[in-house]
Amino acid sequence: MAKRTVADQLVEILLAGGAQRVYGVVGDSLNPVVDAVRRHDGLDWVSVRHEEAGAFAAGADAQLTGRLGVCAGSCGPGNLHLINGLYDAHRSMAPVVAVASHIPSTEIGTGYFQETHPTAIFQECSHFCELVCRREQLARVAQIAIQQAIGRNGVSVIVLPGDVAEEEATGEELEHTYRLDQRPTSQPADTVVGEFADRLDAATRVTLFCGKGVAGAHDEVLALAERVKAPVGHALGGKDWIQYDNPYDVGMSGLLGYGACYEAMHSCELLVLLGTDFPYVQFMPTTPRVVQVDTRRERLGSRSRLDLGVWGDVKETLHALLPRVADNPDRSFLDRMLRRHRELVAQMRAYTDDTRARRPVRPEFVAATLDDLAARDAIFTVDTGMCNVWAARLVHATAGRRILGSYAHGSMANALPHAIGAQCAEPDRQVIAMCGDGGFSMLMGDILTLVQHELPVKLVIFNNGSLGMVALEMMVEGYLPYQTALKNPDFAAVARAAGMTGIRIEDPADVREGLREALATPGPVLVDALTDPNALSMPPRITSEQTRGFALAATKLVLAGDAEELLNLARSNLRNLPRP
Repeated sequence: MAKRTVADQLVEILLAGGAQRVYGVVGDSLNPVVDAVRRHDGLDWVSVRHEEAGAFAAGADAQLTGRLGVCAGSCGPGNLHLINGLYDAHRSMAPVVAVASHIPSTEIGTGYFQETHPTAIFQECSHFCELVCRREQLARVAQIAIQQAIGRNGVSVIVLPGDVAEEEATGEELEHTYRLDQRPTSQPADTVVGEFADRLDAATRVTLFCGKGVAGAHDEVLALAERVKAPVGHALGGKDWIQYDNPYDVGMSGLLGYGACYEAMHSCELLVLLGTDFPYVQFMPTTPRVVQVDTRRERLGSRSRLDLGVWGDVKETLHALLPRVADNPDRSFLDRMLRRHRELVAQMRAYTDDTRARRPVRPEFVAATLDDLAARDAIFTVDTGMCNVWAARLVHATAGRRILGSYAHGSMANALPHAIGAQCAEPDRQVIAMCGDGGFSMLMGDILTLVQHELPVKLVIFNNGSLGMVALEMMVEGYLPYQTALKNPDFAAVARAAGMTGIRIEDPADVREGLREALATPGPVLVDALTDPNALSMPPRITSEQTRGFALAATKLVLAGDAEELLNLARSNLRNLPRP
């Protein structure tokens, strides 16, 4: 009978922890683990072309399913490639275990071929990162890693030398099963709930601002909004969970924001932050009183002033709070914010409608059409940059849709690998990746993963030949856009050469039919949509500093002899400027 190896033991413990897939690149010190996966039913190996893509994919898988995501990389360069995707998973609070295989244990510290120090390298992007240097350690280390990943919603790293992985397993008595069907909730102390209710009763103008911590609390948030007559805004992470079927919605704040959210947050008496770690302090008001509700105590007051910190689960907190809050008879603030929101959204829609025949194709038109054609339970993955803007403003949330992005880490190149993990996790759902041309080209090789595993992901490349968000950032700061232009291939032709369907869209008249064809075509499809490089996304509120920066950059363009470029920029964006 073949011996049960440490690698076998690891695989069985991962299976007990709920893992179903491992994303990675096979080889070298990782071979014992790969072979153990091959010999065990229930855990599939998903071969990617770059370990970074594997880590992103594992993070998306975990975010969608709530189960443990797993990725792996061989010693040295192999596991180093994981790090960016692991940062994203960790900051997205996705339960992921990374298996970082290592050089032979006898060679650690000798400057051996491909030697690195993973326990130092991965510390900052994990809750737990430990080296297994003896076979007796594996059972406890692996199980602690899983408990940390699931219990704290983040990354754990198991560093496993290849020679240790080949040894015979020990310590079976330390293995245990997990109750994966349990998720504790927390309710704040009764005195805190009472103080929260008193503050709500004392305010006539209340605004609720929601992050992804309101997941599962949609009905409770709307019930509170009705009780206190509060407009409801959201961060991008909260869009999935609160925007749909919401008569109190006033949009989103931040650099990507739209609608009346910013105004509602700044003109209220009491701002209630629900399950959000919104990072942009520049958009947070300083005048209203602030109550914040979060399960993670360390986040209370970390981004804004704080008058009352409520340590608890949003759903349970609101469940305890609602019976103690009086009905506010005054709807004037709510109605004013809703009216303002309708005006601003109408302007945005009118602008988008007016661009339907414009050449070059406007990215807003592509995004709005994609939103219209996509399934009601589609999963969108969006690249950081302008694609984030178009998704935030033009892709509508529904009760069934999910929109994944690198919201906290802000990495480029995330949409394609996130889509790989999403499609593996949800094979029967429509998965659409909204990719920027810059981000897509970084990990473009992983379209071969789609082909190899026959994943029917639909990639829509917003190909404007530019690092658009970077160009905007430069102009806001008064710099000339420099080295932001990209010389791209025909991405549709590249896709066809790789063995998948490729569709190229250059004429606005072809946008709807081209996207319809892509969504209806079986298997992986890439749409190369050539879009206007001068299309910029303006924030919901432009500061005097930003205005001066634009003016300075415009002056530099004229003095540099690029007046035509400035005119093109103005023609493309004048009607898209926020109106007072």
